Amino acid sequence: MSLRYALLALLTAQPMTGYDLAKAFHVSVGHVWHAPDSQIYPELKRMVADGLLRDESVPWGASSTKTQYTVTDEGVDAFRAWMDEPIEYARERDPAHLRSAYFEWADPDVARRHLHEHIAHYELRRAQWQSQLNAIRTRSHPILARRLETDTRHDPDAVVEFKVFTYEGFLDRAEGEIAWARHGLDLLDRLHPRD
Repeated sequence: MSLRYALLALLTAQPMTGYDLAKAFHVSVGHVWHAPDSQIYPELKRMVADGLLRDESVPWGASSTKTQYTVTDEGVDAFRAWMDEPIEYARERDPAHLRSAYFEWADPDVARRHLHEHIAHYELRRAQWQSQLNAIRTRSHPILARRLETDTRHDPDAVVEFKVFTYEGFLDRAEGEIAWARHGLDLLDRLHPRD
């Protein structure tokens, strides 16, 4: 159900078409909650049916239309209620850490490859998260800029600082995963020295 609230969070900034919403999702909320378009569009339809969103046709091009979604008062109430609920943490499913617990079964060079891939993955994520953080700090991220223009209920500095806090947490996570994988490489070198 978190997809629903991630979509509501985006739509509290401004009404958007399904296409614009999916695009915005992948460059903002998608860093926090992954969902493919094949999940986003059906969820939007369910949210309309549940009264959380209103949909309307808006002109697109010379002779076509798109569906634009706007949060209803019920949607805002549902989002606030969700924010007050306790977080239900998912049980871990971490293939990298699971495999590392059994590296004694792996060829040492294969284990090293897994750890190098882990480092590369988190270096890429770190760069993406740093880019988002920079855009948030300078208030140049397009969705944040729009939110700051339209949101009269919340202190703009608080809006920015909570997003900074979130992305700093992502960066800490990336640094921790990179350090963990490097430690694993050192361990492999100690236990299985290269010839």
